[in-house]
Amino acid sequence: MTRFSFVSFRLISSLSLLPCLTFPAHSQQTPSIIPLNGPQATTVLVRVVAHGAMVLGREVGGARITITDVTTGQVLATGVQQGEAGDQNQIMRTPRMMEEPIYSTRPSAAFTTTLYIQQPTPVEISAEGPLAYPGAIRKTSQTLLLIPGQDLTQDGIVLHLHGYLVQIERPKLSEALIARDDVKLRASVRTLSGSLVRPHGDWDSRKIRIYGEVLINERTVERLQMFYDEGSRTFETSFFVPSLKEVPDGIILRVIAIDLATGNTGMDQVNYSVLSERLPSQPAR
Repeated sequence: MTRFSFVSFRLISSLSLLPCLTFPAHSQQTPSIIPLNGPQATTVLVRVVAHGAMVLGREVGGARITITDVTTGQVLATGVQQGEAGDQNQIMRTPRMMEEPIYSTRPSAAFTTTLYIQQPTPVEISAEGPLAYPGAIRKTSQTLLLIPGQDLTQDGIVLHLHGYLVQIERPKLSEALIARDDVKLRASVRTLSGSLVRPHGDWDSRKIRIYGEVLINERTVERLQMFYDEGSRTFETSFFVPSLKEVPDGIILRVIAIDLATGNTGMDQVNYSVLSERLPSQPAR
């Protein structure tokens, strides 16, 4: 036997005499406190959030949430999310790890319901809002599997709505325009959660395309660059109303906001009638 073979034999013999080593198994514990059968109370919290912004709270009318059983089509719960928009500093400016809560660290609006389910249940959770602005309502939905007795709380199921609230403030909706007048177009732009869009803010208007359009017979005849006015916290510009001959059926004013980075868009448009131009006053004789 060679020296190498002798050493190998001694090493193997020594290892065979060592006691067996056991290593603890790392596994998840089963939820033993949950009964095996019967309907189990399962709490589900849903939060509807403006994409890239805050929670839809009472300021914008909240959002309506519906939970539907995908298999049967039965509506399991429905209601309106109400409450606060959340802490802007916590939501928009505080860095955090992926698993850390974002919206539940401070009070913010949510919809909570307790369902009694017996089997793992696929559901569709749908949301629409902001309810106080019917012209700007967006809808979204998400499907997931609910497990009996397993609550979904803290941030809960977060649904994002894309869009902006754009409102033409001037001219007034019921106001008729005068032909050949110099008119100021003014509009407010906010997130769906009601936060103002402005330069250098958390929702920086310098990164958003905001512009106006003048339409005659559904055709765009002029595009207007709009500028932020700090006093009114709106975006404004001026334009000349066409002659009455050009617009016998009136004109449409439209304001559009679009953020290509986030996919948020919004629009408002109003139809205005146009009256004959003012005649210059005649000097008294």
